Amino acid sequence: MENHARGRNNNQNQRGRGKGKGKGKWRANADQGQFEGEGRLNINAQSGGSGGGGGGGDEGSSSRDSGELSCGKELTTLPFIQFGSLQLHATDPPTPELQPMEISHTMPMSSHPESCKLLPVKRPDNGGNSATQNLPLFVNHFYVSFNPSRTILQYDVNIKLEMQPKNGRNIEISKPEMRIIRDKLFSDNPRQFPLSVTAYDGEKSIFSAVELPEGRFKVNVSKGEGLRDHSYEFTIKLVKMLELRKLEAYLTGSLQSVPREILQGMDLVMKENATRHCMQIGPCIHAREHNNDVDLGGGIIASKGFQHTLKPTSQGLVLCVDYSVLPIRKQIPVLQYIEEHLNINFTARSILGGWERRSIENALNGLKVTVTHRKTTQQYRIGGLTRQTTKDIRFVLEDCADSSRSTGVGLLEYFRDKYKKEIKYKYLPCLDFSKNKKINYVPMEFCELVEGQRYPKEKLERNAAQTLKSECLAEPKKRMQVICDIVKERDGPCGGDTAENFEISVKTEMTEVVGRVITPPDLKLGDANGRSARFTPNNKYECQWSLANRSVLEGKQVERWAVLNLTSFDRFPLNADRFIQQLMARCKRLGVHMDWPLFCEASNMDVLSNTITLRDLLKSINQRARSRLQILICVMTKRDPGYKNLKRISETEIGIMTQCCLVNHANTGKEIYLGNLALKINAKLGGSNVELFDRLPHFERDRHVMFIGADVNHPGSWNTSSPSIAAVVATINWPAANRYAARIRPQCHRKEKIENFGEICLELINIYSRLNKVRPQKIVIFRDGVGDNQFDMVLNEELTDLKKTINSDGYNPTITLVVAQKRHQTRLFPQDESDVRGNGNVFPGTVVDTKVVHPHDFDFYICTHYGSLGTSKPTHYTVLYDDHGFTSDEMQRLIYNICYTFARCTKPVSLVPPVYYADLAAYRGRLYHDALMDSSPASTVSSPSSSTLSPSSSSSAPSSLSSSSGYNGRNFKLHNDLENQMFFC
Repeated sequence: MENHARGRNNNQNQRGRGKGKGKGKWRANADQGQFEGEGRLNINAQSGGSGGGGGGGDEGSSSRDSGELSCGKELTTLPFIQFGSLQLHATDPPTPELQPMEISHTMPMSSHPESCKLLPVKRPDNGGNSATQNLPLFVNHFYVSFNPSRTILQYDVNIKLEMQPKNGRNIEISKPEMRIIRDKLFSDNPRQFPLSVTAYDGEKSIFSAVELPEGRFKVNVSKGEGLRDHSYEFTIKLVKMLELRKLEAYLTGSLQSVPREILQGMDLVMKENATRHCMQIGPCIHAREHNNDVDLGGGIIASKGFQHTLKPTSQGLVLCVDYSVLPIRKQIPVLQYIEEHLNINFTARSILGGWERRSIENALNGLKVTVTHRKTTQQYRIGGLTRQTTKDIRFVLEDCADSSRSTGVGLLEYFRDKYKKEIKYKYLPCLDFSKNKKINYVPMEFCELVEGQRYPKEKLERNAAQTLKSECLAEPKKRMQVICDIVKERDGPCGGDTAENFEISVKTEMTEVVGRVITPPDLKLGDANGRSARFTPNNKYECQWSLANRSVLEGKQVERWAVLNLTSFDRFPLNADRFIQQLMARCKRLGVHMDWPLFCEASNMDVLSNTITLRDLLKSINQRARSRLQILICVMTKRDPGYKNLKRISETEIGIMTQCCLVNHANTGKEIYLGNLALKINAKLGGSNVELFDRLPHFERDRHVMFIGADVNHPGSWNTSSPSIAAVVATINWPAANRYAARIRPQCHRKEKIENFGEICLELINIYSRLNKVRPQKIVIFRDGVGDNQFDMVLNEELTDLKKTINSDGYNPTITLVVAQKRHQTRLFPQDESDVRGNGNVFPGTVVDTKVVHPHDFDFYICTHYGSLGTSKPTHYTVLYDDHGFTSDEMQRLIYNICYTFARCTKPVSLVPPVYYADLAAYRGRLYHDALMDSSPASTVSSPSSSTLSPSSSSSAPSSLSSSSGYNGRNFKLHNDLENQMFFC
């Protein structure tokens, strides 16, 4: 193996080249003071000009340095050259021309001798060439120019109360409060702390274009009328100097490691103007005025905003801006919100019913409000409602000198005397803001919702959800225009003077790039007689195929099945005989032959919410069948929370494959619906709906290849204790590669790294071996759900764990690792509408791998599906590790072709199926967990025992968890009869 080293002389602007030989793969980066790798490395570096052999430089320097590096004990016994934290062991003294030095390959050596880290592979070529059509596109990337000679100063900020409470409890200061404190300090001292040349993250960091004073500063902040001022200690300290020349070096390729701190600092600078003048809701920015927003009813609006981020690309630094629509609660009085949201008329009532009280409490719990009976900026979080009505609440005044009031004062009287306010709704309970055992009750009529509080879209009424969907799914032409308008707004991401003060400017024109449309693959389906036939998707606009006069490739014989009719006692029950006949007929035409069901069990929806009754029902169905059912069709009246109980019990305890459907669809008996139902049934039972006619690209001659998909499902942001659910799926057949087995594991709360990834994969490899009598020689892994800053974890923890586990018995397959990302803001817009049809989206198979992609890494955007609604979002794929030597064309065609093998539909999907299935399996695991928690008594709530967590994860386990059973992997283990079937499909 031969590697080339480059050096730059900062004083004489000379370049040097050298050669190094060693064992293993490695990379050194002297500019960052890092050297990482394995094995033994010999370096012979020649300084001089850019000519070969060390000569031919501007001054003809021919000085040489030879040295020896090793990743082991020998390192401590040899002389060394020190460049920052980089140590080069050498026999000759160093020459200044060697600094800084960079050595680049797939694998680096770290400054720690035992640490051998992998880095993402580099792009193998200049992009792909395969195309049936070139498509001129606009991309929502806006070029950013900056002054590389500038330095951004990063300051660490610590804010705390000057006088801590006597009980010693730390008072948590919220991000909005921290911003208020920062603004007060800067407004009090504008010459020392100029606001327009700083950017604040709302917590720990301030980035500044000028030097700021360091030390401790006292800040007095008024909480409002009737409250004493709070004194804070604001400590600021310079911690880093971020030199933008390093970012330029990274963009041009002379620096290998990503300068993340610089990117984070500049990203914060670009967000500062919008954050200061608008509402920040998660990563999104929304205007405080709601002139263009859409009323969804019930006190909810569809707020229009944007989100933006800086990205290093091949053309340089860009600002990626996208349109955003979120459902948020109106900033209105609490009583008005309740009236609109729950349709309760308070003026016509003198008392609240029990259901009304529960509905109000559920609607308000956890929301933030401000009070209106006095002037204050303080926000309160609603902890619930008082048990007593307002007129019945009495309390003892603190430090009350009036002995007549020592027995307590009424809330009505208190507000009348203290604030000159007469409480109107005396029969209503108050809002409870009590905290740290300090009682604080406020009547609802004096409270107003804080702006920008999100409303869960899954809780929207049907019409509101449809309206929100239509606003979110803007067609390409409209979305593109909205984004261009956002970029030009004064309060937008490019407005204000903050970025200008850092010498950062943004072009307001979208990036132009040429996309390539690659050829769809030929498919293998059954013809009308059930024989295998070749089919070419001839409609390049949608690339979908019809099942009319066609059948699935391999239909299963369904002899033992039953129907569980959960609508038997409903107002509009299932017409069972008609549904069964229509389903059987549709399946027969598709090549899936179904006998008449063994029986049709009558029940109702209430059974789903009672796990004991449901378990008994499923056991009786299993016993009634006398031998194992192939599948149980469950007809439901509506989408019900009890669905999770049905899936968990049937799949982990009883061992019955289930397929649910809704009665209104079942009774209509539409061909399309019944056809989709048949596809899912056949896939779950091990049939093959469609295959690629030719073998997958790059693997045409290979005997056995396995595709693995991995994903982690995390609990919602409001949940602070539930485990994350990891799922790994893998193909178990070749060359069709369309049947999968899955494994589900719980792990620590919100932990993205998949614990025991190697062990899970080895289990799936052994299944492949048992079914095919041979282990796969090649493995391709698709990892979902990780951000750019987690690539290192995937490479050096998950992949390393996999290699270590499977190599332990001499098994050494070649591996390719690819990350799939859908959570990004990049969108593709055709430049000429005449090039596309429908709503103006790009064609399936549209690839972009130049200009808007990473400067060096092997990545690309590909839109594998046809977007009939809204604007298509391409999937971003990054190849992190590659033993197979894929070219850009081969990897892109592999991903595009495999997207045609998804079992549940008759068109290519937007995400590569191994990842799609892993996402479905992880969600199924989430349902298992939620079902466990719903069925567990309150007494089971405790921290997990050490036996239920792996040693590597137990140390980071949260101190308080929903239930120990939620972390017990046994509760997620599939029944033996189902564990190698596509139950998740």
